[in-house]
Amino acid sequence: MTMQARTLQLGVVAALASLALAGCNKPDAPATAQESAGTHLDDAVITTKVKTALLTDNAAKGSGTSVETRKGEVLLSGFVDSQSQADREVQLAKGVDGVQSVQNKLMVKDGKSTAGNVLDDSVITVKVKSALLADDQTRGTEFAVSSNKGVVQLSGYVDSADEQARATSVARNVEGVQSVVNDTSIKK
Repeated sequence: MTMQARTLQLGVVAALASLALAGCNKPDAPATAQESAGTHLDDAVITTKVKTALLTDNAAKGSGTSVETRKGEVLLSGFVDSQSQADREVQLAKGVDGVQSVQNKLMVKDGKSTAGNVLDDSVITVKVKSALLADDQTRGTEFAVSSNKGVVQLSGYVDSADEQARATSVARNVEGVQSVVNDTSIKK
């Protein structure tokens, strides 16, 4: 690994740690929802290690994969080119220290995408993320959003089934969305 890549990796870890610590033990959160700063930091480090493993593996090509971690459980989501790529990404995630389990929510793309599809999907993704952030019934920052040919995938960890349903409804109402796959998980 080059010095520049190592510096970038350390910067990402530091940024994730800062974000994780900033949201720990909020006074308005119910006692069951509160987690320790150590848990958030551990999850941020695991997420960074998994992303690094995916990005540095030629077979995985994990640049389009969303990685989220909660209490050592890793959630992989997004669109991949083939089932073998999805399998490789799961294998890599399972090999990272601290990973307790891996949820595979990766979806195989349907055929080749044109430059127009990619641009349209980027616009749809931004519109869906913006709609979730603007909605007062969803915590938009908790959702990862991926799009492929108008199919939107939502993933992440949410507080309730109501929040899952609301996020699906918000995403469906965004112009250009053909369908919504809600792969979110309710926090335990």
